[in-house]
Amino acid sequence: MLRMTFRNYIGGRWADSVSGKLFENRNPADRTDLIGVFQESTPADAADAIAAAGRAYPSWRQVPAPRRAEILFRAAQLIAERKEDFARDMTREMGKVLDETRGDVQEAIDMTYFMAGEGRRLYGQTVPSELPNKFAMSVRQPIGVCAVITPWNFPMAIPSWKIIPALVCGNTVVFKPATLTPLSAVNFVKVLEEAGVPPGVVNLVTGGSEVGTLLSTHQDVSVVSFTGSTAVGRLVNQNAADSFKKVHLEMGGKNVIMIMDDAQLELAVEGCLWGGFGTSGQRCTAASRVVVHEKVYDRFVTELVGRAKALRVGDGLDPSIQMGPVVSEAQLATVAQYVEIGCKEGATLLTGGHQLRDGAYASGFFHEPTIFGDVSPTMRIAQEEIFGPVVAVMRSHSLEEAIAIGNNVSYGLSASIYTRDVNKAFTAMRDLYTGIFYVNAPTIGAEVHLPFGGTKATGNGHREAGTAALDVFSEWKSVYVDFSGRLQRAQIDTQEL
Repeated sequence: MLRMTFRNYIGGRWADSVSGKLFENRNPADRTDLIGVFQESTPADAADAIAAAGRAYPSWRQVPAPRRAEILFRAAQLIAERKEDFARDMTREMGKVLDETRGDVQEAIDMTYFMAGEGRRLYGQTVPSELPNKFAMSVRQPIGVCAVITPWNFPMAIPSWKIIPALVCGNTVVFKPATLTPLSAVNFVKVLEEAGVPPGVVNLVTGGSEVGTLLSTHQDVSVVSFTGSTAVGRLVNQNAADSFKKVHLEMGGKNVIMIMDDAQLELAVEGCLWGGFGTSGQRCTAASRVVVHEKVYDRFVTELVGRAKALRVGDGLDPSIQMGPVVSEAQLATVAQYVEIGCKEGATLLTGGHQLRDGAYASGFFHEPTIFGDVSPTMRIAQEEIFGPVVAVMRSHSLEEAIAIGNNVSYGLSASIYTRDVNKAFTAMRDLYTGIFYVNAPTIGAEVHLPFGGTKATGNGHREAGTAALDVFSEWKSVYVDFSGRLQRAQIDTQEL
């Protein structure tokens, strides 16, 4: 079989790494399926990409924003035309089922169309001056070279959240994707190249942590946008601190669904299945905690366990499959470790808890959908991000207790409540300290035109998506035009009426 070799993209050229080394990309549902080999890049490759982005920046920033947007609009059209191919590639390299990878690609389409529209709406403010014959306004300005470091679980959607707003604002980009999902990154960058993004404006460097370290420390990088674990995000922040780079971090979550005694239980069960086991639980917004009012706890758990047992696990390319593998052997080991921790802590294993290794599962990284009951809010399985198909179910006596449990973790990304009482819904909406909140829906399902991000250890205050993303990739400049023909001293020469 012919081995596909994929290259870095630097300065408008597809090139090998200076290291001469390659790494394999294999299907987590079938490790005998070699997708291709990719460049094991070095800091020298990353430095070349940064230099190329730096050279391209002066001319790209001068391209009128509506013209930049027209290129991005063409990119969105190309992604839409190739949606099915890109989805299949994504399922092969990271495992989630085709419906989900189609949604991932669709999110990239949506984000690219949305941000292309912002090319004609990079609004500032005009305000009346306090002095006569003086005009006051603000404008957005680009920042420079942006380093974009993305995870494997949304390998086209998340890059689009970062790269497209960076480009529409007039910045240039060096993109380091996760080593587990480089093909989706190549597909995305090839589309941008074909759409007409000039050489050096977008650069792709595949490889490991050394590349990421160089991107977060290099003096010519002005912005670092990172999505991944809290531990790595902390290192990125520390690396960037010395040079005062602008840093955007989107990290972990330990999200809660609260189910009240007046909830529509069938809908709540559907939401918890999708929230807990979509992407095999490998989402930062996954509903890994469920807090259920004691009056409906037993009935809810019975229904949820029954539905989880019936989920069909397997190769995501099979249309009948509802949950794919986890992404890697290391991730599978982490899930197994947390199942063991939950059992030792005294939680009740209600279903699942085992790796799937026999028959059709023998060549992949499969784990059963797993539910723990009788979980205490202080248990590790209720506090730490597992990033796998494991859900912890807890009891509550009241809405107030459910909210307290929901807030009592180090993360603050997403939360949800199922209730038919509008007062309860608005109380929870107000009191859950998260960046995203849902009513009668699970903790996943964000849309591109609203801000995405979280509080506490989930992030550092910035947001992706919506027009909030523009604030990561631009700086405000206030402009004053005095046409009085004389010196006017603000706050001193103001006229008295």
